Amino acid sequence: MAYRTLDKDRIAATAALLERRIGERFPDSSLRKVAKEVVELAGDIGRQTADLEKPILWLRGLTILTIVAAASIFALVGTVLSFDRISTGAFDFVQGLEAFLNTAVFAGVGFWTLVTLEERFKRKRALDGLHALRSVIHIIDMHQLTKDPAVLLQGFIPTPSSPARRLSPPELTRYLDYCSEMLSITGKLAALYAQALNDDVVVNAVNDIENLGTNLSRKIWQKIMLVGEERIRPAA
Repeated sequence: MAYRTLDKDRIAATAALLERRIGERFPDSSLRKVAKEVVELAGDIGRQTADLEKPILWLRGLTILTIVAAASIFALVGTVLSFDRISTGAFDFVQGLEAFLNTAVFAGVGFWTLVTLEERFKRKRALDGLHALRSVIHIIDMHQLTKDPAVLLQGFIPTPSSPARRLSPPELTRYLDYCSEMLSITGKLAALYAQALNDDVVVNAVNDIENLGTNLSRKIWQKIMLVGEERIRPAA
């Protein structure tokens, strides 16, 4: 069973280790600050998903009280109150049947709304957390955006507006690899929501975030491969 569920503590530990590795190699880089944010996010998501797995007792109690109160009102109307005249005509029977069906439908909708209230409340919290996670993924992508292996080509001439590129080929490879690892960690953090809450909307949102991170990581690895090709290319 230990390998059938994601362990939020181990994911957080992996994020913390990655932050230390980035700090040791690029101590003054903004990528380290992003890694610290991922560590904090891992802690927050771990606590939040743990709460999502627990029942919301006060909300369940409120739901039960509301259902009991509504049932009591229906019972009062049906058994205690008396009516002066009871019609037995066909038209009055149809009207009474229609009123009963309308009441039953509205009561059913209200009952279903109350029963799913906890699920919708948890879904809202999960989607808010996934939205923050998606923003962090785009921030990670922004940090690797200007890390272009084309600068390693012989004869490359930067323009006055070109960003400063001070990384050697090995450092550039490590930098890009760290970005890819962070994207992988964000995918695992997103999966914690799907593990804690078996909801189709949340699962679809998690899949979207995982696909986003995978696609961005694929672009990063294309850059890493280009860096490797330039490093092993023989001099002319």
